[in-house]
Amino acid sequence: MHKVFVSNVLEYTGPGVVEVLSRSGYEVICHDRSFVDASKRAEFSQAENLTAIGAQSADDIAVELDEIGSVSRFVFNDAHPNAPKDFEAIDIDELRSAHAALVEFPFRLCQLILPGLKQQAAGSIVFVTSARQLKPEPGFAVATSVRAGATALAMAVAREAAPYGVQVNAVQPNYLYSELYYPKAKFVDDPEGKAAIAATVPAGRLGNPDEFGALVEFCISGRSPFTTGQVINFTGGWP
Repeated sequence: MHKVFVSNVLEYTGPGVVEVLSRSGYEVICHDRSFVDASKRAEFSQAENLTAIGAQSADDIAVELDEIGSVSRFVFNDAHPNAPKDFEAIDIDELRSAHAALVEFPFRLCQLILPGLKQQAAGSIVFVTSARQLKPEPGFAVATSVRAGATALAMAVAREAAPYGVQVNAVQPNYLYSELYYPKAKFVDDPEGKAAIAATVPAGRLGNPDEFGALVEFCISGRSPFTTGQVINFTGGWP
């Protein structure tokens, strides 16, 4: 059974990714900000193939993963609140906070885990970023620029990791159902919101978390190791 680490399992793409990976027989090592609470870790770990860890910083996560051992697959599903705001009104601390969560955190964790993968000459990493920069929208300068930085980070790591047999790809979703970014009440249950999605996304709907999980599972499966250094869009044909 392969062990795979997934960050922020209760946010963004986390629920769909964890569901598909656990169902596919992976042992999923799960990080989430809520897992600082031991009772929440214990409750979450009751599900088959899931182990919740309490570490939060990249350095502490790397230590805990080293203690677990044999983790060779990583999904950096990093999440941050994304509220629209005029460019001139953005405080620099908002930019720094988003950068810390979406770029600095996976950057540092990747620094810590990559030497072990290189030594094994095997392994795979998926950076879950965003396709938002394909068609920037007013009010989302922070999310657009920082997520694009995370995609660029993935491509930089991919080039350095490829000679060692380590697979690294970026998967860019947009219009994927998640309570953080496209909540069900507004974009699925509400006829007006649902119609707006249908008019924007060629597929006519939001992406399903299970569909996204299936794509991530393929990327980390090792079935196509020559597929590395790629940016894969999950957007239903948008933009």
